[in-house]
Amino acid sequence: MKSILYAFLGGALVGGAIALLFAPESGEATRARIKELLKNRGLDFSDEDVEKLVKQISAEIKE
Repeated sequence: MKSILYAFLGGALVGGAIALLFAPESGEATRARIKELLKNRGLDFSDEDVEKLVKQISAEIKE
């Protein structure tokens, strides 16, 4: 049961990040929104971690 919950939450997090990446805002504002979104969900990421996450998601979208 927990694996289904984790899969759902992971999908929601990735979906939200993708939606933010396609939003018509500057990169800096988008990264700040991603960081705030993660923080609100109890995940505290550094600026470098958010940058790595953005690059990873961008690469997966391009594939």
